[in-house]
Amino acid sequence: MGLTKQYLRYVASAVFGLIGSQKGNIVFVTLRGEKGRYVAVPACEHVFIWDLRKGEKILILQGLKQEVTCLCPSPDGLHLAVGYEDGSVRIFSLLSGEVNVTFNGHKAAITTLKYDQLGGRLASGSKDTDIIVWDVINESGLYRMKGHKDAITQVLFLREKNLLVSSGKDTMVKWWDLDTQHCFKTMVGHRTEVWGLVLVSEEKRLITGTSDSELRAWDITYLQEIEDLEEPEPKKIKGPSLGVQDTREAEGGTLELDEAPEDRILSCRKAGSIMREGRDRVVNLAVDKTGRILACHGTDSVLEVFCILSKEEIQKKMDRKMKKARKKAKLKSSKEEKEDLEINVEMSLQDEIQRVTNIKTSAKIKSFDLIHSPQGDLKAVFLLQNNLVEFYSLNPSAPTPQPVRTSRITIGGHRSDVRTLSFSSDNIAILSAAADSIKIWNRSTLQCIRTMTCEYALCSFFVPGDRQVVIGTKTGKLQLYDLASGNLLETIDAHDGALWSMSVSPDQRGFVTGSADKSVKFWDFELVKDENSTQKRLSVKHTRTLQLDEDVLCVSYSPNQKLLAVSLLDCTVKIFYIDTLKFFLSLYGHKLPVLCLDISHDGALIATGSADRNVKIWGLDFGDCHKSLFAHDDSVMYLKFVPKSHLFFTAGKDRKIKQWDADKFEHIQTLEGHHQEIWCLAVSPSGDYVVSSSHDKSLRLWERTREPLILEEEREMQREAEYEENVAKEDQPAVPGETQGDNYFTGKKTIETIKAAERIMEAIELYREETAKMKEHEAICKAAGKEVPRPINPILMAYGNISPSAYVLEILKGIKSSELEESLLVLPFSYVPDILKLFNEFIQQGSDVELLCRCLFFLLRIHFGQITSNQMLVPVIEKLKETTISKVSQVRDVIGFNMAGLDYLRRECEAKSEVMFFADATSNLEEKKRKRKKREKLILTLT
Repeated sequence: MGLTKQYLRYVASAVFGLIGSQKGNIVFVTLRGEKGRYVAVPACEHVFIWDLRKGEKILILQGLKQEVTCLCPSPDGLHLAVGYEDGSVRIFSLLSGEVNVTFNGHKAAITTLKYDQLGGRLASGSKDTDIIVWDVINESGLYRMKGHKDAITQVLFLREKNLLVSSGKDTMVKWWDLDTQHCFKTMVGHRTEVWGLVLVSEEKRLITGTSDSELRAWDITYLQEIEDLEEPEPKKIKGPSLGVQDTREAEGGTLELDEAPEDRILSCRKAGSIMREGRDRVVNLAVDKTGRILACHGTDSVLEVFCILSKEEIQKKMDRKMKKARKKAKLKSSKEEKEDLEINVEMSLQDEIQRVTNIKTSAKIKSFDLIHSPQGDLKAVFLLQNNLVEFYSLNPSAPTPQPVRTSRITIGGHRSDVRTLSFSSDNIAILSAAADSIKIWNRSTLQCIRTMTCEYALCSFFVPGDRQVVIGTKTGKLQLYDLASGNLLETIDAHDGALWSMSVSPDQRGFVTGSADKSVKFWDFELVKDENSTQKRLSVKHTRTLQLDEDVLCVSYSPNQKLLAVSLLDCTVKIFYIDTLKFFLSLYGHKLPVLCLDISHDGALIATGSADRNVKIWGLDFGDCHKSLFAHDDSVMYLKFVPKSHLFFTAGKDRKIKQWDADKFEHIQTLEGHHQEIWCLAVSPSGDYVVSSSHDKSLRLWERTREPLILEEEREMQREAEYEENVAKEDQPAVPGETQGDNYFTGKKTIETIKAAERIMEAIELYREETAKMKEHEAICKAAGKEVPRPINPILMAYGNISPSAYVLEILKGIKSSELEESLLVLPFSYVPDILKLFNEFIQQGSDVELLCRCLFFLLRIHFGQITSNQMLVPVIEKLKETTISKVSQVRDVIGFNMAGLDYLRRECEAKSEVMFFADATSNLEEKKRKRKKREKLILTLT
């Protein structure tokens, strides 16, 4: 058997050149006990933690494949919840950077995440219009809430009440009672999408931002406050939820029958509107943790900051207003009138919510976050559209607050898409150039070591010796830079149109340029002496010009420097002799222009990539097409041979990089990672590294490993990946007994849950086989009249020679808490009777009662009809009823006893040290202060 050709696998090595991607939001995080210094930003599928003071990346929270769409830090500052484009939510520990919990429930991208006050529950809203509340401690879903008709834009927990408020693009704001998991009130007072909402003034006011320039304020009155109201006459209230007038009486706390049922928990009344300066929609609306500063921004670069005044400040303002009004009235009144004038001053919403200032950033704002420093300053951090993070501070209590930009993170990336990449000859330095700057990166550390301003760059290369670089620009200029000083040495007007392509000659003495002005120009390097300098510097000299009939898109030298390949706008590639510039071959066959081409190291093959999505491999001796490959689902943007081989890479607008064998015409592997179209790539001279750039503003480094790649295995892995994707896209299994409005089930079928269900089924099968073998063995021993040795199952031996029933329990314990219900749902009913019998046995032993009860109740819920109609299972259920009640009460008693014991120990420690423990100290102190203030107010009113 002949040896197969061996390929080596390329793997993703790093993501760099990216400060923050646009789809997610920026948040402050607490790290090493410091607040206001570190921020978390989405970076494609990862999350980067940046130090604002040093401008350094200090932690990367590694993602999988999907792009990050939402971030939310936990109230204790130890965790960060991250929402992804596929609807999954992962909770990372900020101490270790590891994933603690994964929740899969949504079918579309996560749009909002919010923790409750204690951090025990997490609410997620998605583009699939559902809201799911997750139990973070138990690592499971609590309930799914359906009601919105379009993507959810914001969800908020109320601190005092067990309520949730949500807004959506369907123009609705909905109030949810979390005790009963239903929507009890829908506010329809908005005419356009509600993009954001916040609760202020001790959760008695709701502020919403929509697609117009108004911020609408709604007063919230809760049930207790409605009952406390005593109105002597009927009061007319415009119901914002129904848009109609209704009359209700509140006498001695009694509620009329004609009251809207949703108003029995709370009522909302529009308090007014605050006009924004921006005319476009609200993109983000947020309030700081103190609830005093409100900020919002639109699709522009201005953040509008408002201050919500306290009751004392409002009273002072109203007193000043009254004084002014009296003075004005006195001046207006005639001298004859001596009677006292009655003056009424009405309080407007503008008196309660005051505009502070505007913060103008250097580019369009994508998201922001606010935090109060201990000194009383307001700190605001912005993620901007042009791959930039800016940090501002502001003193809101100053008479004329002026925002000050304290820092910005810029060096880690370009402001626009990278259009050209190059490797230095020693494989160490990487050049990337965009519309305004060139950056030189160290490949091993991925640090930017030099930044130089330039015009819009389209092509580039390192000059032999790696001390200078040449850039070709959109305006047709050649720019020559010195790397040591970072200075622009020379700018040459080379062409009249865009300079699309350059190729260094194999003898390294010159290069060739191709442009949209229908010409190809040859250049030689030379040393020239400037007038004001004694030393010579590098320059370039134009030697020859080849004029063509069409725009030139790409040029390339053959390795023996005899031929020049030129790609033209007429979809052909023309080959010319370099010495005479005479025409040699025309390669035609592409339906759309050839955007990229490259010639192999031995000059035998030329590969061309076109906008028609095909790659063609041609022989350079006769110009015959060896093979046409359908390479990508969109235009082929870049093509490069691996040095000293007939393997080549292609990059396409379909976000993929593919490796091909030009001899066997086979697709070797696909490198996936970019989230937008890929513009260019570069292969290192050694062939060990590939770097690519994309519209997602990220640069990705791919490294060649020593791991051999077998094509058959690669195809098998691709098929498995496709199957897993299809499984995730399939219709979710119907839950027996679940109605459309049922909010219980929160899971989603994934490949992990299917594998978990298969593990349970295998464990039950093993249990059945082993119990049957044990019965057989007992019969044999009985017949033989002596103990006969029985072979032990190797799986059970691997688990420490445990019993088959204990093995089933181990498998159940090994399933992730967040995937348990979905795994049991996939399980066929034929396995359920055995599981119920085993549960009875386990619960009697008193092991893992909580887990077993959770599984038991779920199975009873989904298979209720079949279980109750099965006469064989009636005695099992009866036994389960007895054992479950007794064991659960035992567990509850143990927990109660332990809690009482801990409480006693705490009191003992407090008595010894006379120091209050935990959070009780601060809360008790605040409660005492509040009571004292109430008492003082009461005395004042009585006196």
